[in-house]
Amino acid sequence: MDEKETLHSYLRIRRDDLLRKLDGLGEYDVRRPMTPTGTNLLGLVKHVASVQVGYFGETFGRPFDFPMPWYDDGAEPDADMWVPASESRADILDLWQRSNAHTDATIEALPLDAVGHVPWWPPEREQVTLHQILVHMAVETARHAGHADIVREGIDGAIGNGPGDPNIPGKTGDDWAAYCARIDAAAREAAAEAR
Repeated sequence: MDEKETLHSYLRIRRDDLLRKLDGLGEYDVRRPMTPTGTNLLGLVKHVASVQVGYFGETFGRPFDFPMPWYDDGAEPDADMWVPASESRADILDLWQRSNAHTDATIEALPLDAVGHVPWWPPEREQVTLHQILVHMAVETARHAGHADIVREGIDGAIGNGPGDPNIPGKTGDDWAAYCARIDAAAREAAAEAR
């Protein structure tokens, strides 16, 4: 596998990780705010699909012919981070599929050293290559997939990449409670010693 294929593969894996966090959840749970700043699962999917279009579309002069009114002039700030009732889950999943297809087409069409311009970045950094943007979006997507991991755990306790994930130890609820108690005790001990 060459470098472009490797980077593209990691981007695809992280996109799958993020989308999988919606599995088995109802409308309320995919939309509800789970942090004081409103982080929610469907909003994370909407955000990643939206910014991906900018980085692989506008940056490289490859227009995306699909409405994204949350980016229109006068749109509410952070409207790409949540999903109002007027937007269905199917709407967001359609955006997700279209965004991924558009991104994949850009990656396939251009060499890693293709030059683009990110107009929303500072002038001294706005000239980029496809290589830079592939790394940037793989990292950005992984970051938001991590947010989704924590949000999903807060909703229903689901962790990892599904049943049988080899990175998740097979612990019972009591095992996890004991583990958390040990971590809390260590934190309290360290705080007491720091005084």
